[in-house]
Amino acid sequence: MTQLSGTATHTTGKPSNRRISRLSLAALLIAAPLSACAGDSNAPNGAQELVDRSTLSVETMLGDGSSQANQATQFLRRAKAVVVCPRIFKAGFFFGGEGGDCVLVSRAATGSWSDPAFYSMGSGSFGLQIGVQDAEVLMMLMNTTALNAFLNSQFKIGADAGISVATIGAGIGGSTGTALGADIITFAKARGLYGGISLSGSVFSNDSALDQQYYGQLIDPRQIVITMSANNAGANPLRAMLAKFGG
Repeated sequence: MTQLSGTATHTTGKPSNRRISRLSLAALLIAAPLSACAGDSNAPNGAQELVDRSTLSVETMLGDGSSQANQATQFLRRAKAVVVCPRIFKAGFFFGGEGGDCVLVSRAATGSWSDPAFYSMGSGSFGLQIGVQDAEVLMMLMNTTALNAFLNSQFKIGADAGISVATIGAGIGGSTGTALGADIITFAKARGLYGGISLSGSVFSNDSALDQQYYGQLIDPRQIVITMSANNAGANPLRAMLAKFGG
């Protein structure tokens, strides 16, 4: 991430038209990718498209043979659940923003994977920063404590002192040693101008509209991923891909 520093010079009077134009352009640059990402999930078949993109993300992120992918695979085999975010945009030009759509899938006692519950992720920041980033993210929830925290009405990374988070991934850094005791382990592939992606402060909220679209009924995410009382055959490739890499 490019950081700009220095002492700001304040002047009196109205902002110039040029300055307004620059700020307006910056706002559009931030809003465009975020709104495009949200627009995909709002389509009539947006839920299935998100599941399909999540399946592809699991395959491409864990199947490239890199040392980071091998680390992530080892953690996935021990994880209680996984959150897949196939497309997260993070953009900044003085005002920063981050957002995307995700699916949550948990592991049954038999080792099989549940159908997905749908979540949205968002955060905001203010700072002197320039950059745009497009990332794929996997979050391994390593125990029941992490899964229960995520299933709350809203889960904010870094806000719960009882939940520890470690990060590994291409272009981000991290190590197996520092992740061993973590409740949540994130793995990301990022493209763009930022040096890495940090999910600290990101808020995850259940998307009940997508759950209803996908299963044809109002249903709680716990019913989907814990009691596994909902099923859609369209999720079978995702469940098979997680079984392939996650055991």
